[in-house]
This record gives sequence, structure tokens and C-alpha cells, in this order.
Amino acid sequence: MSVMLTEKAAGEVKKIIVDQKLETTTVLRLGVAGGGCSGFQYSLGFDTAWDPKSDSRTEQHGVAVVVDKKSDLFLDGTTLDFHEGIDKRGFTFNNPNAKKSCGCGSSFQA
Repeated sequence: MSVMLTEKAAGEVKKIIVDQKLETTTVLRLGVAGGGCSGFQYSLGFDTAWDPKSDSRTEQHGVAVVVDKKSDLFLDGTTLDFHEGIDKRGFTFNNPNAKKSCGCGSSFQA
């Protein structure tokens, strides 16, 4: 699979799953959708269903990660990290395919 999850991001995902009492079958679903100020925006959420025909699935640092195959093309080589600092806190996408991104970092152009 093309998306890599850092240990820090995996730890935060596990914490959210426990804190929100999500099912043990919960997966982290990553994707790309049209929109945002640069053309595409990232999607990140939790799901309990996935289809091996239309999704790629891996286990990374104890977290099941699912990406739909269409989004996989745009996310190839992307690293999902978690930043926690005085200036900001949250998940960050480091996407080598992004030719341009907006100032907030939530949308990109491929």
C-alpha cells in the first residue's frame, strides 16, 4: 500500500479508538475527494466495513489502514503523521504527489 503511518500517528489513532469506544474491527480509512481550494482534499475517518475488491488494507503499528483504490493513486508515497506542538495539533499528510497545496494544508493539487 502506498500510505505509511508513523508510530506517533498510530498511537493517536489507537487512543481515539479506545477513548471513543469504537468497535475492535474499526479501521482507519484514508482517501481523497474533490474539493478544497487546491482541487483535492484529504479525508480521514474510521470505518468498520471495507471491501477487498475496491480497497487496499494494511496493518501498520497495530492499526488497520484502508485506502480506496482510486485514492491510492493520489496518495502513493504519502506519510500520515501526528503533530503535537505549541503551534498546532493534529494529523498531517506528507504527500510527494502534491504539486501545490493550500495554506492550511488540507487540500492539494496533483
